[in-house]
Amino acid sequence: MTRFRPLLSGALLVLLSLGGGAAPAQAQDTATEDEIRQMLEERDQEIKSILRGSDDYTAEQRQRLKELINGVIDFRVMAQTALGPHWDTLSTDRRDTFVSVFRDVVRAQSMSDLGVYNSRVTFDQISVQGDSAFVRTTTEYKGTRTPVEYVLERREGEWRAEDIILDDVSTAEGYARSFQSVIRKRGFGALMASLERKRDEIAAKAE
Repeated sequence: MTRFRPLLSGALLVLLSLGGGAAPAQAQDTATEDEIRQMLEERDQEIKSILRGSDDYTAEQRQRLKELINGVIDFRVMAQTALGPHWDTLSTDRRDTFVSVFRDVVRAQSMSDLGVYNSRVTFDQISVQGDSAFVRTTTEYKGTRTPVEYVLERREGEWRAEDIILDDVSTAEGYARSFQSVIRKRGFGALMASLERKRDEIAAKAE
């Protein structure tokens, strides 16, 4: 499990939850696209404002960055996608434990190279259809341009990212291939043990 592909590489999660209102579908979708773009830009600027001018961040700043970078991910949906058919074999408690550990690992990994969040981000497309939305961006970091796409779903009035597609590679599908391979070969317990070790290793380095 040491070859886990980090979920967050590049200036990625600059999204913020948005509320929805009652309006005609076409007008609502257009208005929501504008709101998403505005909030994307505001989130990107807040990340950059924290990073600007120093690489010695306070505990409060690091916590805020972690929230900004990861706050929009629907970890439960992404975890369910990653486990595929194995999700249905787990009890509610085991599902909750898996989601919690998975979330901890992803959030910690997102802080491993904060410099990438200074990437230049352009918002190329935002489209909304009902409670689904698609966002296409391009990030530029150290002269390399990378397309980053977000698949969003609105639940209980909030937009959540169910998948992030980096350079045409689905993050959720990448985790699914890795996790399900381990389960087939060694069982769910081995996957959990590997994730817990990874979480503990990252936590130890942060101390």
